[in-house]
Amino acid sequence: MGRRNRGVMSEQFKAELAKDLGFYGTVEQNGWGSITTKDAGNMVKRAIQMAEQSMKRS
Repeated sequence: MGRRNRGVMSEQFKAELAKDLGFYGTVEQNGWGSITTKDAGNMVKRAIQMAEQSMKRS
């Protein structure tokens, strides 16, 4: 079974997270493939935190 190349996060949301986490300049210069695994993990962690906060407000 192959991997699906379907993004879960929109480009706009990913850009917002990268700006908040301080590595958007790297993305602008070199693309998403240039970010570190740690940065990618921090993006996912932050997105989960935001989703959890949103669910608590509902």
